[in-house]
Amino acid sequence: MKIPATRRQSGFTLIELLVVISIIAVLAAAGFAAGNAAIQKARRTTALSTATAIESAVNNFFTEYGTMPKADMTADTPVDSEDKSFLNELLGLASTSGTGTLNTRAIKFLSVKEGKGNKNGLIYNTAGTTVSGLYDPWGGKFYAMLDGDYDEKIKPEPSAGGTVVTLNGRRVAVWSNGADGVKLGGKAADDVRTW
Repeated sequence: MKIPATRRQSGFTLIELLVVISIIAVLAAAGFAAGNAAIQKARRTTALSTATAIESAVNNFFTEYGTMPKADMTADTPVDSEDKSFLNELLGLASTSGTGTLNTRAIKFLSVKEGKGNKNGLIYNTAGTTVSGLYDPWGGKFYAMLDGDYDEKIKPEPSAGGTVVTLNGRRVAVWSNGADGVKLGGKAADDVRTW
């Protein structure tokens, strides 16, 4: 007696295809999450580097001239990275742009990369003689508190709980509000600070 040979069709079953597709989807989701986390970490590092460069530039300006790079200060003074006269003083462009003359020798204290649009760097005006602003990787401004009364005590900003912190022995503190762009009420963990 001859037994008929059963032959299996080649190919995949629907169940096998669905299992493979679901595994690929889970791996892709995990990869995108890890990639996004790496991108955010890189942005935080870039923002901290720029904030530290601003702080260093202000301290170097003070060492060189014995004054802060902002005219007519009598108390601790907040500035942001769209304050053109402040940035032009740090970049050594103030004497050529006519926006200030504290940096009489036109020394370039601040060296940061140029940005594109209003994101991640220094934006110049169309003539390239003055700046329009300096922006963090998320398109937000940097903020600085300058020691305008020269007592080496500054209160940069209230913390998330609303309490004011006094920083002793500092002339400047620089921060960015991070990815959410919110100073208070947002995620405090995404803020970038130099202290």
